[in-house]
Amino acid sequence: MWEPQFELADRGWHIIAPEFGKDAVDLNAGAATVTMDTYAGEVIDLFDALHVEDVVIGGCSMGGYLAFALYRRAPNYIRGFLLADTRAQADTPEALEGRKKMLQLVADKGTPAIVDEMVPKLLGETTRKTRPEVVDRVKSIALATSAEAVAGMIRGLMTRQDSVALLSSIHLPTLIVVGEEDTLTPPPMSEQMHKTIAGSELAILPKVGHLPNLEDSRKFNEVVARFLDHRI
Repeated sequence: MWEPQFELADRGWHIIAPEFGKDAVDLNAGAATVTMDTYAGEVIDLFDALHVEDVVIGGCSMGGYLAFALYRRAPNYIRGFLLADTRAQADTPEALEGRKKMLQLVADKGTPAIVDEMVPKLLGETTRKTRPEVVDRVKSIALATSAEAVAGMIRGLMTRQDSVALLSSIHLPTLIVVGEEDTLTPPPMSEQMHKTIAGSELAILPKVGHLPNLEDSRKFNEVVARFLDHRI
C-alpha cells in the first residue's frame, strides 16, 4: 500500500512499512482475539528488532487507529505523526453492526466479497471514473490479503479504543491528510482533529477519496515531504 511513498527514501528518510495482511502469521492464527494493541505490540517488537528508537508514525485509515494505540503504549518512540483519512472516534453502534456483517461476509465468501463491497467506498469518485489503474491496484493489494487476516483487522477495528480525549495530549509535529472525496472519514473529521491537536497541519487533497497516497501519490508525497523537511 505504501510503495508509492518509498521514493521519500531518496530524501534521506528510512521507511518501514509492515505488511500485516501477508506477514503477520501469528496474528492470522489468532484472528478472533486481535486488537489494535496486538498490532501495536507487533510494531514495537519490529522497532526493537531493527534497533529503531525514533520514528514518525504514518497511518492511513486503520493505520491511524494503530498510530493512536502506539502513542498510548510507547510514546517515547514517536517523533511525529502522519494521520491520513482516519478518525479519533470509536465505532458507533451502527458501525459495529456493519463490522459484524463484514465478518460474516468474509467467513461465508472470503476476501473477494470484501473487496467487491469495500473498494467502491475506499476510492473517490474521480478515481473510480478516471484512474482505472488505481482501482486495479487497490483490488490487487486487497485480494492478496487472506480471509483470516481480513477478519483479524475487522475485529481490531471493532474493539479499538476511542481516542478523542487523547488528541489534546499530542504535542508532536502532526500532519493530517484527507481526501476531499472521502466518504468513510470525511474532511470534517480531519478538521476537528486538526483543531484539537495543537500545532498540527491539515491538507485536504482534491479529487481523491479514502486512499490519497495511492489515488494521487504525487500530490500526497509532496505534502508529506514538505512536512518532513520543515517540521521533523
